Amino acid sequence: MWQDVLEEAVALRAKGEPFALATVVAARPPQSARPGFKAIIHQDGSLKGWVGGSCARPTVLKEALKALEDGRPRLLCLSPEPGPPSLTRRRPPGWAHGRGQVAAPFTGPQEGVIEAPMTCQSQGALEVYIEPFLPRPQLLIIGSTPVAQALARLGKLLEFQVWGSDPAATQADFPDADLLLDGLEGVASRLSPQSHVVVATHGEYDEEALAAVAGSEAGYIGLVASPRRGRAALQYLKEKGVPPERLAKVKCPAGLDLGALTPAEVALTIAAEILQRRRQAVGEALEAPEAIATGDAVDPVCGMTVAVATARYTSSYGEVAFYFCCLPCKESFDREPERYALAARA
Repeated sequence: MWQDVLEEAVALRAKGEPFALATVVAARPPQSARPGFKAIIHQDGSLKGWVGGSCARPTVLKEALKALEDGRPRLLCLSPEPGPPSLTRRRPPGWAHGRGQVAAPFTGPQEGVIEAPMTCQSQGALEVYIEPFLPRPQLLIIGSTPVAQALARLGKLLEFQVWGSDPAATQADFPDADLLLDGLEGVASRLSPQSHVVVATHGEYDEEALAAVAGSEAGYIGLVASPRRGRAALQYLKEKGVPPERLAKVKCPAGLDLGALTPAEVALTIAAEILQRRRQAVGEALEAPEAIATGDAVDPVCGMTVAVATARYTSSYGEVAFYFCCLPCKESFDREPERYALAARA
């Protein structure tokens, strides 16, 4: 089974599809998962493999989907014992590192470590490492000017999937490009919110290039031009019927205002602006309210996180829906609904 999981991971990477790989790194019996057990989690929440049963699976899925959103790996520690130290961070007496010094145990919250309750009656514990695998973001550069060529080199260095587009361009003009297009027909349909587009045609066909990409889902569209030239190009497109909300997506002049003069410096300001926007988007995802981002509820009896969309056991009290991880929790709630409902609201 684990070989199948790894083979699928390789296939997904080859196709450029996002997924998260979850690996059990530590377990305390009784647990159905063991160190080395693996699973792939897709963006739709489907899971292939095994990293634990009903007590662990919802929390693993939740954290995997978060990882796909913010692009950050995490170590998920599921234990009936609240707070650190966790399984892999607990050091046996006399444990020493390089110079023979006794290492102090980790205390307090650790970056990249998620502590979550394991409230199953088995009282086992798990640690699962969750790593997101995301396709490289696209950088479409239109034009074969010196700025365009310098930006392609920077894009490759920043691990973008670089696309070059210009009717007269050759591979020699864009040696770092992953794909070279000789036209823009149909390119908008190939762009996603993770795509970044820079029009660096220097007035040769600014309007045609912007018209081809303005209606796309690209997260960033920049025009290398003076503010006056940019306003003229956008006004032309507006008069041609391009909706104003599409034109509002265009940043002109492209790049941060760093006083750049040479083509390489201009390219650097554009790369910096794209990087800044990407990191801001990650920060917004991290600050999003958890209930909205995950669609989760807390079992009012045991405190376990329950995925609302797939919850098997539910009850209502006072026109409020409650979700449970298992039938015993639901039955406990149904016997004393007022007690648990009041505790959940506290």
